[in-house]
Amino acid sequence: MPDIDFYAKVYAVVRQVPYGRVTSYGAIANFLGAPRSARMVGYAMNLSHDKDVPAHRVVNRNGLLTGKFHFAGIHLMQQLLESEGVSVVDDAVQDFDRLFWDPAQVLL
Repeated sequence: MPDIDFYAKVYAVVRQVPYGRVTSYGAIANFLGAPRSARMVGYAMNLSHDKDVPAHRVVNRNGLLTGKFHFAGIHLMQQLLESEGVSVVDDAVQDFDRLFWDPAQVLL
């Protein structure tokens, strides 16, 4: 059974990721005080598509679109990012370090 409270906290953080920026599963887990729960953040993203959550802005720690198979089409995640000006090549966010948004540095 998924931890509904944890998922709600994940969704609240992801809703704050700015347009044209990306964050990682691990950064969200760290911010929520659960540094070993990046996989749980991924599970939450898999279930978020009907909850008005910009899940396409969450990638792995290397900027890879590892969650792309959980979107309606395998290219939808990339298309959504590109529509925000994020360049993606071979399933990797280009200029990842510049586009990375760390909730721990922004949110209280």
